[in-house]
Amino acid sequence: MPDGEIFTGPVENSVNGYISFSYPAIYEGREILGIKLGFENGKVIEARADKNEDFLLKMLETDAGAKYLGEFAIGTNEKIRRFTKNTLFDEKISGTFHVALGTGFPETGSKNKSAIHWDLVCDAHSDCEIWVDDELFYKDGDFTLDFG
Repeated sequence: MPDGEIFTGPVENSVNGYISFSYPAIYEGREILGIKLGFENGKVIEARADKNEDFLLKMLETDAGAKYLGEFAIGTNEKIRRFTKNTLFDEKISGTFHVALGTGFPETGSKNKSAIHWDLVCDAHSDCEIWVDDELFYKDGDFTLDFG
């Protein structure tokens, strides 16, 4: 499997804002298109989809942890150049980010537990800003902080 992501478990009550997913989400063999999620204090408070919205809403009702993020990650693999509908590849495309609804990885500090871990991938090459601790961390497919 290819490598190429930086990931963490977000503080459970820290996520605020909106995400519109540009790529289809695939879960349990179903394709969900045009997902839009709104978060307040870490919890999904608004969820819509252009296709298979009923399935999206059903997955969010799986259990209490399904409405929280267990993972936040940025894809860094420049060799993967196109969306394939194989999440293990797509989540690593350079210039994308992904979040996982549901259970998190304890080694990242995540405490969220759920029966699901559903990765949703988004193209971040344009009209994308990721802010961390009140600093612009990532904009339009590139890191903005100087790590050197």
